[in-house]
Amino acid sequence: MMGRLPRRRIWGLGLAIATWLVAYPASAQTTPAPPLFQSAHGEAIAFPDLIAALAAADVVYLGEIHDSPDDHAAQLAILQALYAENPNLAIGLEMFQRPYQSALDTYIAGDISLTELRQRTEYDDRWGFPWHYYAPILEFARRQGLPLIALNAPTEAVRLVGRKGLGVLSPEEFPTVPLAVEMDLGRGPYRELLRRLYDSFHQGHGSNTGFEFFFQAQVLWDETMADRIAQFHHDYPDTQLVVLTGQGHVIYRYGIPPGVSRRQPTARQVTVLLSPPSTWMESEGETAAIADFIGLGSQKTFAN
Repeated sequence: MMGRLPRRRIWGLGLAIATWLVAYPASAQTTPAPPLFQSAHGEAIAFPDLIAALAAADVVYLGEIHDSPDDHAAQLAILQALYAENPNLAIGLEMFQRPYQSALDTYIAGDISLTELRQRTEYDDRWGFPWHYYAPILEFARRQGLPLIALNAPTEAVRLVGRKGLGVLSPEEFPTVPLAVEMDLGRGPYRELLRRLYDSFHQGHGSNTGFEFFFQAQVLWDETMADRIAQFHHDYPDTQLVVLTGQGHVIYRYGIPPGVSRRQPTARQVTVLLSPPSTWMESEGETAAIADFIGLGSQKTFAN
């Protein structure tokens, strides 16, 4: 096990099936006003108290809606506050795929520009939301020398599994995704939740095989990110990792967190939904279980 992560460490490791969708203007230079939150028990929580709770975790998930300006502003505010508490911080990003880790390393080292980072990671083709949504967070990381960790599975792998299932994945072709035997394909509540989402997309006319491949693609997505997060925590247990990801990967603590727990059982994980979907909260009937902390900003539907 490795120790504390050196600042400015250079890292050598290098179609979403469902779009679970954060915008913050690149021109804005001031710190956003502290957003409002509540605890899992429905109690209002002051921003400093939220930061104190998050600071005690090894992994913090900031579950976003990808096209929400409020969510990106909240992410930046939380990152700045956590950094003020403990500068030994890294940022994990769903927005960048694992084979492009070296480009993030090079950017943090100061060797390429933000524009070059966008080009080298093929951001526009592989993520596609306007670049200025994330640029302030990337610039903050570079100014402070915070490592940026690419988490996502390659688009090619997710598309292939969505069409043909996990059985066609080759470790040689996709070395940055975990093996199928390492993934949880169980029939728990997460699978049921995804079945409802799949049926809503297909208006009840989707096939069982189609759903199975849809489910496996989502699991691949979750497990690839969980694998990298667990690897990071194992190597640098004293560095807090703040993960920016779509809320669908952490809602009800499904998706990524269980995959990390299987790999690193002692990792302390906290989930934050920045603007949770009111329709899903109502349908599930258990608002308190949706996350450890819940944003009280504008709400949108779960699938944009």
